[in-house]
Amino acid sequence: MDDTKYGKYFIKEPYMDGPFVQGLRFYSKPHFGEKHFSMMWHCIPEPILLEGTPHHHDFDQFLWFYGGNPLDVRDFRAEVELYLGEEGEKHIITETQLVHIPKGLIHCPLNFIKVEKPVIFMNVPLTPEYTKYDK
Repeated sequence: MDDTKYGKYFIKEPYMDGPFVQGLRFYSKPHFGEKHFSMMWHCIPEPILLEGTPHHHDFDQFLWFYGGNPLDVRDFRAEVELYLGEEGEKHIITETQLVHIPKGLIHCPLNFIKVEKPVIFMNVPLTPEYTKYDK
């Protein structure tokens, strides 16, 4: 942010360095209040268990899986396991997809088991701050 009239609308350096991959993270509450939007963006260059614990949220969220080439996001060369529901129904993602996770739905583990080329994973929770409740 800067001292201009509209500078308050710009956030510089929204980066995150986690134990897994570098990415971008934004929660609206600290910057803009209760906007019910957050976003986490990760470039996945190799296999990784991104989230191992089944959990749920008190908000809806959208999980995006797409290829890492910005000129061809359909070039998704990975295999991802995502488990849904109390029973842990296994889903295999092998192409560009969007997954809606309704409020309260148990989900995860989320495991990138094969990555031939870097892919992008984007988590868009409709909340101003991210909270989760383990199963």
